[in-house]
Amino acid sequence: MNKKISLRLANVADAKQLLAIYAPYVTDTTVTFEYEVPTEEEFAKRISNTLQNYPYYVAMTDGEIIGYSYASSFRARAAYNWAVETTIYIRQDFRGYGVGSMLYSALEETLKTQGILTMIACVAFPNPPSVAFHEKVGFQRVGHFAKSGYKLGQWIDIVWLEKHIGVHNENPLPVVPFSKLDES
Repeated sequence: MNKKISLRLANVADAKQLLAIYAPYVTDTTVTFEYEVPTEEEFAKRISNTLQNYPYYVAMTDGEIIGYSYASSFRARAAYNWAVETTIYIRQDFRGYGVGSMLYSALEETLKTQGILTMIACVAFPNPPSVAFHEKVGFQRVGHFAKSGYKLGQWIDIVWLEKHIGVHNENPLPVVPFSKLDES
């Protein structure tokens, strides 16, 4: 592929294009455990909510969004503040061209700036391309839960992967919310 790919932060106006990427994963695969395609308004709200605390990047070529990645809270309890769950979706016709690596690289750098120490990915299994991608960018498998979800007439396992991106010192500095990065 000879197209120039650029990255930028997502915004709520991207909801329609992001939803076009996400919808086939909802309707045709077990990659996401979501059953119903969210509305454009719901998706815009998800983008806005994410950007309060975490980065949300889109990959573009020729003015079109071809993939996106974001981080979200791993768990609600305060002790989990230094860990995030990562999400990535690439338009089907752009998989295998390095778009995911570009997105995760940008995501990781921003998360480091925020003070995040661990990135966690939950992958529906089997999904060899996603597991291989995560391992390629430095994640390690740390867990496998059998029959954790049911979709499209089948039980689906999940695999947990993690990547440590910082040093886990005693008394870590507080995490800086993404919306406050410019102020810190």
